[in-house]
Amino acid sequence: MTTVTLGLSGAVGHDPAAAIFIDGKLVAAIEEERLIRKKHAKSELPYNAAVQCMQIAGVRGSDVNYIAVPYAPISLFSKARWHYAYRHWYAPDRAIDSIFNGNRRYKRYLSQLKELSERLLISGIEEKLIPVQHQLAHASTSYHLNESDEKTAIFCIDSKGEYSNIFLGYGEKGKIVKIKEFYNPDSLCGMYAALTDYLGFETIDGEFKVMGLAPFGDPKKYDFSSLAYFDGKNFRVNNKLISTIGFRRYKAKSKGHYFSKELIKMLGPRRVGDLLKDPYVHYAAAIQNLYEEFSATLVKHYLGDILRETGRLAISGTGSMNICLNRKLISMPEVKSYSVHPACSDAGTAIGAASYALRNKGFNIEPIRNMYFGPEYSSDQCINACLLHREKPNWEIIPAPHEKAAELLANGQLVAWFKGRMEFGVRALGNRSILANPNQKGITNIINQQVKFREHQRRFSPSILDSVAKDFLPKECQDQFMSMSSPVSPRWSEKYPEVIYEDGTTRAQVVTKEENEDLYKLLSHFLDATGHGIIINTSLSRPGEALACSPEDALNVFMGTDLNYMILENILVTKRQDISTW
Repeated sequence: MTTVTLGLSGAVGHDPAAAIFIDGKLVAAIEEERLIRKKHAKSELPYNAAVQCMQIAGVRGSDVNYIAVPYAPISLFSKARWHYAYRHWYAPDRAIDSIFNGNRRYKRYLSQLKELSERLLISGIEEKLIPVQHQLAHASTSYHLNESDEKTAIFCIDSKGEYSNIFLGYGEKGKIVKIKEFYNPDSLCGMYAALTDYLGFETIDGEFKVMGLAPFGDPKKYDFSSLAYFDGKNFRVNNKLISTIGFRRYKAKSKGHYFSKELIKMLGPRRVGDLLKDPYVHYAAAIQNLYEEFSATLVKHYLGDILRETGRLAISGTGSMNICLNRKLISMPEVKSYSVHPACSDAGTAIGAASYALRNKGFNIEPIRNMYFGPEYSSDQCINACLLHREKPNWEIIPAPHEKAAELLANGQLVAWFKGRMEFGVRALGNRSILANPNQKGITNIINQQVKFREHQRRFSPSILDSVAKDFLPKECQDQFMSMSSPVSPRWSEKYPEVIYEDGTTRAQVVTKEENEDLYKLLSHFLDATGHGIIINTSLSRPGEALACSPEDALNVFMGTDLNYMILENILVTKRQDISTW
């Protein structure tokens, strides 16, 4: 008899998602934002995602044995609630609520989960529900889905869960053991988010922009040491400056920010205007540097003994999406093996909660080999989408879509590429992508101006054949999930400047035939046509949109940008009236 476990995330926060395991194998995982076309799907239930996952897995609500969620009740006797109350003494309503009401988020979750389970026709939720502490769910994604016989150090760096936001521990024989936790407001991600807000960006997505801006600045030009400290026992942020609530918050146009008026006095007005001007570009460099230094210090202090013993480090949580941090940690001499889960946002806790619950019940979790766990669509569905689309695009069935895509790319065209099951996580991994030729001078400016409508200095990431990656990237940075930045030799930087960042690094996806046969085949044809086994790969989406899921979504992106060619499975779509010259 098989065991069906449904993992759910979001609902009362952001990034709701669903995942289904059959016994110990992950068979489906989908983010709600992709289905309802609402980026991050804040405050939504993962209803559509759960329905789609069950359809992919071939199960019904009555087949579900367990429901795992990434929030759990926190005891009154836990340090977490008392720490929160103590650190928020200046906002007594929050402090008192922490002591007497505890984890309100979990209580809200329970009522919403009952409603959701009824809609999914899952009965007996009280017996089936398995609450998992938020940071343990994050930790499980990077440990249990890549488990080793050796002890593995675990560093979870997150914005917030119930109360904990930094988790340091280890995994051994399937068990995750806590060494140290830090609680709100003392958060590295919170520190970074506060400066993201100050620099004029929205949090959740803006952190990527700050990270991308940092290499253009000088981290030593301004001293940010007053923002936080670590004394060997306590990590504390200066919540007179950042991670503030209540009356301490800086407010403008009735909107409260994640920093105080004191920070404004210290740094000057919140950023408006050119990102690359002094002081703001240097502020971005300073906060990135501080973030990396504190992270490395905590890892060495609490996990150093484990790393010296086995050299294995797994990192998870929303903070692990910072690819420069990953480069910093992987370069530590004690680290011999580094694992970061590609779905490290809160959406990934749907997977992590389920894997943690199953491992604790004695199931062995099958390691993940790729992240293609979403829906897929037939050529007939793609044709039907073209026929029904209001702008009536031209389309034709082509016998060799991989060769055609390689030909178009070789001729300098951008190609929207829609193949197979949709990827899960924040990176476009070649099934819902916009592709380009990295040898075409100025191609990144063209994509930024005509498709992505974003800052001109932003670079794009490459997808590389595994045979080419052996020379292009250091061995420890050959990652198939675009989860870390990697130094690139001057020879390769000169050869492919369009995919090299300001600091001489890149964030590459190494493509193997086993994990993505379609993208591998396309790259192989591009190699034959041009002598280059590397292409630019960015998400099939417009600014502020979720990644395209269905053929209809892909067509809307195509028609809403200056793209001229798209391949939907084996269908070539174009806006041109005359296709006789192809």
